[in-house]
Amino acid sequence: MAVTSSDQSRAHTGANREGNMRYVRVEAAGRERSGSYGVVEGETVFLLDGSPLTGARKRTGVSFPLSEVSRFLPPVEPPNIIALGLNYREHAAETGAVPPAEPVIFLKATTALIGHRQPVVLPREAPHEVDYEAELAVIIGKTAKNVSREEAKECIFGYTCANDVSARDCQMRRDRQWARAKSFDTFCPLGPWVDTDLDPSCLSVRCLLNGKTMQEGSTSDMILDVPSVVSFLSRQMTLLPGTCILTGTPPGVGWVRRPPVFLRAGDIVEVEIEGIGTLSNPVVADKEI
Repeated sequence: MAVTSSDQSRAHTGANREGNMRYVRVEAAGRERSGSYGVVEGETVFLLDGSPLTGARKRTGVSFPLSEVSRFLPPVEPPNIIALGLNYREHAAETGAVPPAEPVIFLKATTALIGHRQPVVLPREAPHEVDYEAELAVIIGKTAKNVSREEAKECIFGYTCANDVSARDCQMRRDRQWARAKSFDTFCPLGPWVDTDLDPSCLSVRCLLNGKTMQEGSTSDMILDVPSVVSFLSRQMTLLPGTCILTGTPPGVGWVRRPPVFLRAGDIVEVEIEGIGTLSNPVVADKEI
């Protein structure tokens, strides 16, 4: 399905800032090198000869309008997806949790990845309490181990929008740990592109469900800011190029609402982050795939 003009305008937030690059992975029907990495400039996609994470930033000579993209793929192929829980003060407060003394770290399976406009599937094993979490994702650009907060910025390739989709019944009651709840197939929408030049310290983060704002906050509410997150994680494990870090979610998640709000087939869930754009995904039942 091609990107419509309304989708395009919502995902794209204007011309690239000076010095900024927006990298995508896309498919375009009938186009050479479909599924390649590309760079977005204005309303045009220019395909590259490989992944920009490996330094392959030479253009192939193939380009096409953004509106002709038939499928957005996750903008990176991460070796690991690392996520933080309770990293926004207001989100910790709404859950009744005391802000953690150290980051709450968990992993999501890389098979959970999907791109912009690809469907979130309500899994047959746990379809009833699937929740949304709008998050700023950090993409690591070079191997980082034991880096300081000051060194962390040099290890970051860029930023994108993420949705940490979660099966709350598995997380809260059935398993009482997070691995399965966070890792069902399609539970990590990412995109639409990676923005390489962004100040992550004070960005608006929103989640919309069927056009209604459900979450709204600012990255300034993070308990650990982005450089501190990267530094902390690098002291626990080696961060390889392409590693995706989900940095936590602002208040307004579905399970704390009264009554609770969970994703249902037919919904459209969107993550909007200031300076990046909009990640949009339809929700479908497993039998619809």
